[in-house]
Amino acid sequence: MDKPDPVDTIVEQWQRERPDLRTEAMGIFGRFGRLVLAVEEAINSTFVRHGLQRGEFDVLAALRRSGSPFELNPSVLADTLMLSRAGMTGRLDRLESAGLVRRIADADDRRSVRVALTERGRELIDVVVTEHIDNEERLLGVLPAADRKHLDRIVRRMLGSFDAG
Repeated sequence: MDKPDPVDTIVEQWQRERPDLRTEAMGIFGRFGRLVLAVEEAINSTFVRHGLQRGEFDVLAALRRSGSPFELNPSVLADTLMLSRAGMTGRLDRLESAGLVRRIADADDRRSVRVALTERGRELIDVVVTEHIDNEERLLGVLPAADRKHLDRIVRRMLGSFDAG
């Protein structure tokens, strides 16, 4: 049996006050909520240590994984990150001011621009993504490999139910 946690207290209180309620889902989603908050804090700490916000990391990572020459159209970036055009503009402004990206004229369409990683931006994202993955591995380190695979299947199935409409 796992050690009781604060969610157990909440579930027990509801079971006492309303024994007619099925509280299994409440316990699971209560723990999901606590886990999301803890994981976000742990993951964001890596970005903050390098002067980045999560959204800025996402932009740099999308550019880096796009392959050489590490540049994309701002609309493609926004779509990739499921972000509004205005939200993308704000992120790009901050990253450009920090010298991590630059806007360049599109060689195929002089009316539009492309966003390119600077050398400094590429060096930074390579360091940060390495630390980020190490951090994620550390966070999952409490689970044996078989549990990780099982958890991945469960999460995929749940997300698939939302993606299906």
